[in-house]
Amino acid sequence: MKSSKVLYVFVKTFGCAQNTADSERIRAFYWNKGYGFTDSWKDADLVVINTCIIRESAENRVYGLINLIDKWNKKYNKKIQICVTGCLVGRSVRQKNGKGLEKLYKKFPQVSDFLPIDKISYKIEPLREKDKAALIPISSGCNNYCSYCIVPTARGKEISRDFQEIIGDVDRIITNGFKEAVLIGQNVNSYGKDLAKDSLFPKLLEEVAQRPLNKISFVSSNPWDFSDSLIEVIAKYKNIDRLLHLPIQSGDDGILERMNRRYTAAQYLELISKIRQKVDGVKFSTDIIVGFPGEDEIAFENTIKVCRLVGFEIAYINKYSPRKGTVSANLYVDDVPQSEKRRRWNILNLLINKKIS
Repeated sequence: MKSSKVLYVFVKTFGCAQNTADSERIRAFYWNKGYGFTDSWKDADLVVINTCIIRESAENRVYGLINLIDKWNKKYNKKIQICVTGCLVGRSVRQKNGKGLEKLYKKFPQVSDFLPIDKISYKIEPLREKDKAALIPISSGCNNYCSYCIVPTARGKEISRDFQEIIGDVDRIITNGFKEAVLIGQNVNSYGKDLAKDSLFPKLLEEVAQRPLNKISFVSSNPWDFSDSLIEVIAKYKNIDRLLHLPIQSGDDGILERMNRRYTAAQYLELISKIRQKVDGVKFSTDIIVGFPGEDEIAFENTIKVCRLVGFEIAYINKYSPRKGTVSANLYVDDVPQSEKRRRWNILNLLINKKIS
């Protein structure tokens, strides 16, 4: 039973590891304000929804939760407050006309606050789950503008955190008993390019790997700027995870060009080969989009070919859906039927993940 003297908050997180890390700071933010935590939004005084809008389905789940809480309040005469943060708010505050937040308040009058995630400082010590790896953001935003992706619109340009501030975070998690760390950015390879001439990520990764940690992982990492110096650091330190996540998205050069991915299938395979030559025991996971506009059967077969050549351990496969505000939604017709997207998804899922949907 919750005490009447304490306000309780429920934090619901949608989306990626970066959102999960943000929610750890959100929880600390409200803990510092005197809130307790509850595992059920029905018992909360405040529900904070950390949103993802990478796909329309994720955005719709946010709207569904807002409406569900509103109906609960009306049915049982409750006064659960709703605060929305994350990418939905980020996209709105970055609208050029400056009226994004105004539109959100008008669309969702049941929401008491739309909180930009930038207002939750990185100086707040996150409340992390002790039995999991510690998530450590090293940057926010993205400069790459893949044609299907809404992230640059939602999170803005890439901003790297201070090098020593990140190292301080690492030292604190070690003091607090963590043995594993995950360095997080939309593209970790480009960490520090806004602070120095070249990427500082190899240097940062080496600095972290020299700490007494059993395992260091990182996400996400793009193929076009995966440097030789980064490969050397991974090869040198055995506590760096040997399962590397390297999104391919498509194995067809024409589709990759439409996606604004800056590599060819051959270049991707060359990188895989180079890493395998240097890093003993390395394995790969990946992201793939099926049914991207213009993906005919030949293009899909090219993706199958690459997958067979690499032998991915895991693939996170998504069926393409156009997102309003992205280049692909504006330029290309969504011309692959849903039934065909499902068929292609099933083929790759069975090939790589060895699971029948």
